[in-house]
Amino acid sequence: MSRVGKMPVTVPQGVDVTINASQISVKGAGGTLSIAANALVTVANNAGVVSFTPANESREANAMSGTLRQLFNNMVIGVSKGFE
Repeated sequence: MSRVGKMPVTVPQGVDVTINASQISVKGAGGTLSIAANALVTVANNAGVVSFTPANESREANAMSGTLRQLFNNMVIGVSKGFE
């Protein structure tokens, strides 16, 4: 499993996360952002802690779990604090 993909993302207060089969949306004070979900990654939201695990043991699933996790983390930062 990817080292980046192993780290869960803690969602701060005031940020709402919606996980569908085809899309992951993040809504906060800075706006709303969304990204297409990938079939190679399983996304789970457990009381404000979002985790990303590969759906299988392939190299592509492993890489995509880390990539999707970091894109999601950037979305959370963007809608909560914003970028400078």
